[in-house]
Amino acid sequence: MEIPRLLDGRLKFRHLILVDALSRQGTVVGAAAELHVTQPAATRSLHELEDILGVPLFERRPRGVTATVFGEAFTQHARAVLAQLTQAGRHVTELADADRGTVVVGTHLAGSNVLLPRAIAGIKKERPHLTVVVREASPEALLLELEAGRVDFVVGRLTAPSDERMVRRKLYDESVELVVRAGHALVGQPHVELAELADFPWILPGAATALRREIEEFFSRNGVALPLNRVETTSFLTVRQLLLETDVVAVLPSLIIRDDPRLVGLRIPLDPIGHSVGLTTSAARTLSPSAQALIKSLEDIAWDMAPQGARGERDGGVPGETPEDVPGHTPGHRADQ
Repeated sequence: MEIPRLLDGRLKFRHLILVDALSRQGTVVGAAAELHVTQPAATRSLHELEDILGVPLFERRPRGVTATVFGEAFTQHARAVLAQLTQAGRHVTELADADRGTVVVGTHLAGSNVLLPRAIAGIKKERPHLTVVVREASPEALLLELEAGRVDFVVGRLTAPSDERMVRRKLYDESVELVVRAGHALVGQPHVELAELADFPWILPGAATALRREIEEFFSRNGVALPLNRVETTSFLTVRQLLLETDVVAVLPSLIIRDDPRLVGLRIPLDPIGHSVGLTTSAARTLSPSAQALIKSLEDIAWDMAPQGARGERDGGVPGETPEDVPGHTPGHRADQ
């Protein structure tokens, strides 16, 4: 029987790691630097892989490389293989020492200020030797990290339904508010118009985020131009410090200001802007015991935090979706963002 060409011994794990890095970096120089190899070595490995597959994976351009249709398809499979190997190694480690383990969670602004810290504090009481690694990035970057197995799951805003690659489950619904510092000149004013805020500096989410698009639509519906004096970031530490030290106006999830008397929401409703906060996991991977334990803590904290009508399904799924409807679901598997 003929051995498939990907299993004939020529394909190496370094080839899989390389295509992942090339896809993210967009240049051979960047991928080589990330992998701590020389540019000629990276180029040689790419040529080897393309010879094995018999198709071009990347188009060479003056400013970098762009994945071909073959490259996009192979990169997706390469990330899945790398993710499974990462998970296998950690699973064996946890079986060898049940009291220890590592869980890597990705997060962005929604969920990073209240929900995740409380969940981590809760799980550390039960499992003090569990290592929790938190990676903060944009939602788009975190999905790539999740796909490649560099994070176990993501907690934050849900912007899409579950599909064949990602399983998403709501924990609670959250509103969005215009926020300023407690000593801001606008605090306490009974009637504040959106147009009155145009002269103040603003903090807005990055241009690629779903919340940013909704904010732009909100300004457009109200006939007000998007503020020119603005900072764009999803880093909560940056947002909070700018709020406390300047007269900036920020768009933030309501839970972020609930326990901080130094921050105040303005009386300008942003309806219908709001979002569901939840969990995203890979549909193709089984969660480690450590990841499942942290997810259970997140579910418990979210259930206590959220208003009753804004809670998600406690035992999985999105509203109207049973666990059996979720792609990749297996009995007993708790999946998420």
